[in-house]
Amino acid sequence: MRAKRILIFAGGSIDPSIIEEIKSEDIIIGADKGALFLVEHGIRPHYAVGDFDSVDAAELEIIEKHSEQLLACDAINKDLTDTELAFDIALEQQPEQILLLGVTGSRLDHTLANIHLLVRALEQQIPCAIRDHNNYVTLTDSTSTIQDQGFTYISLLPVTAEVTGIDLQGFQYPLHNATLKMGQSLAVSNRLDEPEGIISIRSGLLLIIQSKD
Repeated sequence: MRAKRILIFAGGSIDPSIIEEIKSEDIIIGADKGALFLVEHGIRPHYAVGDFDSVDAAELEIIEKHSEQLLACDAINKDLTDTELAFDIALEQQPEQILLLGVTGSRLDHTLANIHLLVRALEQQIPCAIRDHNNYVTLTDSTSTIQDQGFTYISLLPVTAEVTGIDLQGFQYPLHNATLKMGQSLAVSNRLDEPEGIISIRSGLLLIIQSKD
């Protein structure tokens, strides 16, 4: 049976309120210290994945005891981050949606690598988003409808060298057949002017970042 939604918890910044939104049918994956976060908040992950170099021996024992499956790997002889290992497990199950939590934080390299995971999900036509306390991040190569979720700003940034044919409806600052190139800030800090907005593009990959201060 295809999973409706898979939630991946990594070791970065996690808004604890997300715990209240977990549904009984969700598949939960904890990556490294993200698994400890889940266990400490009374959630039993279906998978605990990673090299677990961010936890001590006692914490790892707790994670193993309170997880359905522990998939540990060597900290040195591995090619993927813990988050990507968890992401691969999620992709294999072809869920209807993937939500990445705890994948932003002080490590800019990890944050950017995790944003790039959105490209892999889009290639497999699986809706995927990154969420933390201040941001909700998605990626589009066609059309996206943006609902008002209480975020102040909506910024658009190209992931490819350029994104063409950009049309915005329902925004304070509309665009029609616009082109965005890397390094341009034309579409930063826009706002919804209606309960929902529609973003359409003709070519390229466009990052949609809903954010608040």
